[in-house]
Amino acid sequence: MRTIIVWALGVPLTVFFVMCVLLGAVIKSKSLKNFGVTYWGKTCLFISGVKVKAVGLSNITMKTAIFAANHQGAFDIPVLQATLPLRFGWVAKRSLFNIPFFGWAMAAAGDIPIDRGSPKAMVRSIVKAAERIKAGSSVSIFPEGTRNEEETLLPFKKGAFLIALKSGVPVIPVSIIGTKKIMKKHSLKIFPGIVKVVIGEAIDTKDMKEAELMELVRERIEEGLKGE
Repeated sequence: MRTIIVWALGVPLTVFFVMCVLLGAVIKSKSLKNFGVTYWGKTCLFISGVKVKAVGLSNITMKTAIFAANHQGAFDIPVLQATLPLRFGWVAKRSLFNIPFFGWAMAAAGDIPIDRGSPKAMVRSIVKAAERIKAGSSVSIFPEGTRNEEETLLPFKKGAFLIALKSGVPVIPVSIIGTKKIMKKHSLKIFPGIVKVVIGEAIDTKDMKEAELMELVRERIEEGLKGE
């Protein structure tokens, strides 16, 4: 019954919030765009019976940051949208931005496309992403690149850390615990539950090397996951 209710209400409500984001982009209303993004996340959690316990919100003291989180399930996205106090966009593959309506909303919300078509295209995307972040656009990234329901983290992709180093913006490690139980991979069933989000201390990227930053972020996320 929960699953039926979530999908019956979730689809039209998602359309409503997407329209808010698109309208906000057209009339240049940042508050309307933020409303659409934030309350989409809060609404998804409410109708799904998902409660979030956030630890470490006081670590978010800057105006611009890169959030690097583990990726357990589809609910990671609404959980972070509803929980993090700093408004941010997502770094996502460019093909998603080509989807009518959905892709337009991503662009309007401030999400940043990454082109993985070729090494040159990837480099251009990383440079553009870094420039946008330098200009004040916070972002969230899943370094694993895909959903992972295993106990250990998948190998991290380098792109996220190249963007961080080029932008010079602090990286905040985020550990998400419990979303894999809410909606399992390859399933549409929704199960109510409690999700814990552990926000670590910001990592200064100045003078750091790619491998060093990657390993440190991985260690911090793993530390947060131990609180399960």
